[in-house]
Amino acid sequence: MASEKQATFVIVGGGIAGVTCAEQIASQFPSDEVYLLTASPLVKTVTNFKQYPNLKVVQSAVKLLQAKEHLLQAENGQTFHYKKLCICSGARPKLLTQDNPHVLGIRDTDSAQEFQKRLSKAKRIVVIGNGGIALELVYEVEGCEVIWAIKDKAIGNTFFDAGAAQFLIPSLEADKKRQRARYTTDKTAGMNSPHTLVYTLTHSEHCCPLLAFLMKNECCCNKYVHYLLGKSLDTDNVYNSHSGASGELGSALGPDWHEGIELRGAVQNSSGVHIEYECEVDKIYTQQDFLESKLSTNKSELGVWPAYVELTNRKTYGCDLVISATGVVPNTDPFLSGNSFELAVDHGLRVDDHMRTSEQDVYAAGDVCTAGWEPSALWQQMRLWTQARQMGWYAARCMAADVLEEPIELDFCFELFSHITKFFNYKVVLLGKFNAQGLGQDHELLLRCTKGQEYVKVVLTGGRMVGAVLIGDTDLEETFENLILNQMDLSRYGEELLNPNIDIEDYFD
Repeated sequence: MASEKQATFVIVGGGIAGVTCAEQIASQFPSDEVYLLTASPLVKTVTNFKQYPNLKVVQSAVKLLQAKEHLLQAENGQTFHYKKLCICSGARPKLLTQDNPHVLGIRDTDSAQEFQKRLSKAKRIVVIGNGGIALELVYEVEGCEVIWAIKDKAIGNTFFDAGAAQFLIPSLEADKKRQRARYTTDKTAGMNSPHTLVYTLTHSEHCCPLLAFLMKNECCCNKYVHYLLGKSLDTDNVYNSHSGASGELGSALGPDWHEGIELRGAVQNSSGVHIEYECEVDKIYTQQDFLESKLSTNKSELGVWPAYVELTNRKTYGCDLVISATGVVPNTDPFLSGNSFELAVDHGLRVDDHMRTSEQDVYAAGDVCTAGWEPSALWQQMRLWTQARQMGWYAARCMAADVLEEPIELDFCFELFSHITKFFNYKVVLLGKFNAQGLGQDHELLLRCTKGQEYVKVVLTGGRMVGAVLIGDTDLEETFENLILNQMDLSRYGEELLNPNIDIEDYFD
């Protein structure tokens, strides 16, 4: 039903950025109606909407934005004349192909439920991609053979180095039921463990095969061991960020999206996960296309499947389903026609340090936007759930400050990159320049590894900590966050900084 509404604040997007923004604005302006438009029937909520009677949720996609006229038209016929608009429409999966019914992108709750439904009948799936969704998915799927194709030399290239990847790989082969109960690290377990390794690497040596050798051979030491290495090794692609986006406008998946969803295939005993490294998809065939191709001569070897994936390493796999997890692209298309938005290289809406776009009174937050200000030396934008929430909250504060004509400074959350997640049932904490992004060779690494329990990597430059990767229940995140922010000179501690027999939390308290 067509109607026109006057609104001080309109927020587009029912994901975590939009909901956080809407709640913050609604709480700060209780006498103003705040409209939240969402194309998805599911709204990501971090608190109870009933606390905000002035917050109105409208389930509809955006049809038209006329930014100069401060007018937004929804698909359901409603028109909003706004004073402030915040676009939080997120990103969409970047599908490998749009015309194959056996290719599925997983980005929002709807697509996750569709995947669960189709997986229940599958005996083999092929997962393409090496980002967060792919990492979570290959570990959680049971009762189905998984072929995992990645373009990099190691898994999880977006989040950690080859050493951390080597630490995690055994989890794919372990008994997951036992593993889920096992990986809550006892604080004392491993402190004097004969398998706790501590060593230093200079600049780009974190692809070092020594770690793989030590972990595979379970090198026994009665005390922690230091390794000082002095040669550069090939680390092509190790620091490449993975960003990119696909079709539906539903809310992006948040942390633990797979909790409560049974991801089980049709096989009683699955064959686990097989990884194909350093390859991409050359072509995806439907069954009919495959039978008409020259590859059909291998039909007896490959079997009969609904779909076939030919990789650039010339290997071909038949499967029931192909999961396209190759990244996301900002969902800006509904807002561009007739407007003058400045776009970043990644097609995101460029925003300044007050989350303002190039169109007056239009703000943006979350995956749809790209930070256009000069970032802190310890922060970088990654399209993650945690950053979307931070941006949504800050965008609301910026809109409020503008309405109230109050000054506002860039929020402290943009001083230091921090992200907490879970991969392969391990807690994972990423801080600062955790993969030495942009540091070139002007850095060194400290590593501590206790097989099956923890992996700790510290990035230092000029003797000061600038980043860290913490896998397992290390309880070091708060201490390391403070050391990064304080920029204390740690040169005199050397490898002792990660000595497992020293409680550095108390030492630096």
